[in-house]
Amino acid sequence: MPYATVNGVRLFYTDSGSGIPVLFLHGWGTSGRVWDAQVADLAADHRVVTVDWRGCGRSDHPATGNTTATNVTDILALTDQLGLGRPWLVGSSIGATFALEAALAAPERVAGVVSINGPGHWPSQGMAGALRSLGAALAADRPAALAEWVPRWFAPAADPALAEQTVQQILQSGTFIDELFAESSLQDPRATIGRLRVPAVFVHGRLDTEIPLEVSRDLAALAPYGEFHAIEQAGHMPHQEQPALVNALIRTVLIATP
Repeated sequence: MPYATVNGVRLFYTDSGSGIPVLFLHGWGTSGRVWDAQVADLAADHRVVTVDWRGCGRSDHPATGNTTATNVTDILALTDQLGLGRPWLVGSSIGATFALEAALAAPERVAGVVSINGPGHWPSQGMAGALRSLGAALAADRPAALAEWVPRWFAPAADPALAEQTVQQILQSGTFIDELFAESSLQDPRATIGRLRVPAVFVHGRLDTEIPLEVSRDLAALAPYGEFHAIEQAGHMPHQEQPALVNALIRTVLIATP
């Protein structure tokens, strides 16, 4: 199985196809498996890479360094190690935060960003108390807390198996990633996104009950080269709930790449 060691941490990744490079970044606690539908479609004519970021999936689960800054460093090091040049970064949920921060830190190494239901400023402005309660619930009984919380990520019409699979992925990941909750309760990217020098496409499931649609709409308006798209009949995980629509949108974005 393919692994890359970056910053002293062994990361699991997949690398398929050839063409414009696209690196997919999953959300909290899941893994690169959430992008299976995107890999199956886009790898036919693009170079598609997924990674289980530190603490998640098949990668190492270090007890320290579970921060946005460290994940950004890992991502940029991985792109160099794999020779991706300037890939598009496609991130879901907190993976979108990593993608945006990587583009802000090193715009010369990122072609553009697709943010899918990114949390933006909502953890610090709208759900700080809920995150503290969630952290306590996870510490008390992680399986029960996830079984209650994760199904809300998906729209009512979504296949229940998606939530079940997601819970299992999170349980297989490390507990040290919970550190990201405390960090996110202090973040507000609206102060910095105006400095973004690459295209940024903000995609959001209209039925997301975790992060309001307006968060992505607001960030798209603030980004110099931002645009916004709503995905109908999808919640927090539109790439799994409505993969054909998301794949078509990503393809449209990539077609415009010089």
